[in-house]
Amino acid sequence: MFVLPSPSRRKITALTAAAALVLALCAALAARATPARAELFNPRQKFLRTANAGLFLHWGMRTAPAHTDCAAWEKDVTDGGWDPRYWVDEARKLHAQYLVLASFHSRLGYARAWPSTIPGTCSTKRDFLGELIKAADAEGLRVVLYMTDDPKWYWEGLPEGQSWMDSAAYSAYKGKAVDLHTREGFGEFSYDNFIEVMHDYPKLSGFWIDNDNEYWEDHGLYERIREERPDMTLSNNNEDTPIMDMVSHEQKTGMTPPYDYPQAVWTPQPRLTEGEWKLPTKGAWWYDGTDADVDTRITLGRLIANAGSSIKSLMAETAMVNGRFPSKQEAFNDFADGYLDEIWESIHGVQGGGYMYGGLQPGFWNDGAHGVTTIGEKNPNRQYVHVLTRPETGDSVTIRDNGYKIRRVTNLRTGERMRVEQGGGSFTIKGITGWDDYDTVFRVDTAGRHGIYPSAMVTATASASTDGHPAASLVDHDYLTWWDKGDALPVTIDLRLPHPLPVKYLAVNQREWSPTYNRETFGRPEDSARIKDYKVYVSDDGMHWGEPVKTGVMESERGARFIDLNVRHARYVRLEVDSIWAAETAPRFYNKLQIDEMWLGHSYVR
Repeated sequence: MFVLPSPSRRKITALTAAAALVLALCAALAARATPARAELFNPRQKFLRTANAGLFLHWGMRTAPAHTDCAAWEKDVTDGGWDPRYWVDEARKLHAQYLVLASFHSRLGYARAWPSTIPGTCSTKRDFLGELIKAADAEGLRVVLYMTDDPKWYWEGLPEGQSWMDSAAYSAYKGKAVDLHTREGFGEFSYDNFIEVMHDYPKLSGFWIDNDNEYWEDHGLYERIREERPDMTLSNNNEDTPIMDMVSHEQKTGMTPPYDYPQAVWTPQPRLTEGEWKLPTKGAWWYDGTDADVDTRITLGRLIANAGSSIKSLMAETAMVNGRFPSKQEAFNDFADGYLDEIWESIHGVQGGGYMYGGLQPGFWNDGAHGVTTIGEKNPNRQYVHVLTRPETGDSVTIRDNGYKIRRVTNLRTGERMRVEQGGGSFTIKGITGWDDYDTVFRVDTAGRHGIYPSAMVTATASASTDGHPAASLVDHDYLTWWDKGDALPVTIDLRLPHPLPVKYLAVNQREWSPTYNRETFGRPEDSARIKDYKVYVSDDGMHWGEPVKTGVMESERGARFIDLNVRHARYVRLEVDSIWAAETAPRFYNKLQIDEMWLGHSYVR
């Protein structure tokens, strides 16, 4: 939701600053509808909420050159000079705040890079996990452990008839027959490993879980972790499991422009959300013996675009057996270190602009320009414009101002004061000559928002709503509530003012619970559950509407959308939604619509 100047703006600030208020909100959430009915805020989530990025480390028995003997792999790792401080240093170059270690992985030989009393798969005598946790903690970073649900790759990389798993040893340990090659048997084995690890490593910060196993769910694994290690976070991949703290979205592609990762994300704020992708352009998630290229433009673009949507970036690099990265990944890390330093204030300690925290409108701008905006958490009048794709022609960018009065714009890298023109709902930064190859960043100082009718002056009704999501949620300035139209189409929403007044524009902040385009991912069809064809009517009495004052197609894009009306006076403004972008081929999103907030502007900032 796009937050307007009101007590709720102060509430948001307080939530991020005071754990007591966070806990109070958590208690309130239990009694109301929330995204996925998940626990949205908890003090254990602090390190994730303040993080920008993580370093994903796929590293195990099948790291090239692949090993089939656990002791031989461990010896080669040690003899090669493996040092946890190297991974920590490389993570810091990427300006990451956490590391995710994926050695107990279905495609990497199910290797546990730590000592274990539980037989069943490879377990090292040297405590690589413990050493990494200690090294990371010394530098203020966190470590999260990847856990797999999947036994089906037990044969991969081995001679025919062999398995990475030892069911007989685990059966003897349990005192009963357990087949680790089945989902139930492997679920029991991995359940035991969760419990052992969380007890043995008090500074392990959480688990990154690659989908669910039925055994875990049936035997209350997550509830047990919550009870015995309430400080641990839980992240899940490709599905929104309510008990998890964070939803991760794997390797999204097909966007235009290709770096705009958030276009494919379907988790609405304030749910903790992560985008994960591998930095090498080609090859596996793990080191396969090649030194693949890193696409600098796409990688930096994804990192910055995610920051512009309050999404964490989990970047996978392919560590070799000795732990070091191939030369091209090392070179990228060295470059990113200095590059991100120069613009760090614009992507850390900020939130994505154009959504529930307020801020300027992201997305497609003039002449093919594209980018994102960020807004300061502590000072929402300090904002940033990230031009990731420069205009095809000209030396200026024009951005929807969302009601903010622009005071000053400076080039963040050079400190150059920029020329600015503002009016008609937008502002233009002019005379740009020093375009950066990847991200031209401008610091934008504003004097707050103007020209918007306060919420106390606007009421909302709709021709249809679902239980628990009434039209009143459209104007309550509460990002934890939203309106849901149900199955009705067309559907109308009426906004009422106390008496006829000027209406310059109507703003619509739709819920970011779907991607912006038709796609299929992991066999699931997805599409944009956003407004397509619409009409706008106005009336002074709520009975006589006449012809529409505006008819159009709303673009399927993230962030607040604006319909300019320039009506001299009206008491009622009606939005009629005639169609949604999602097609029948994506039943989860077809004919669905959810809107967080709507508001009316009475004047443009000049």
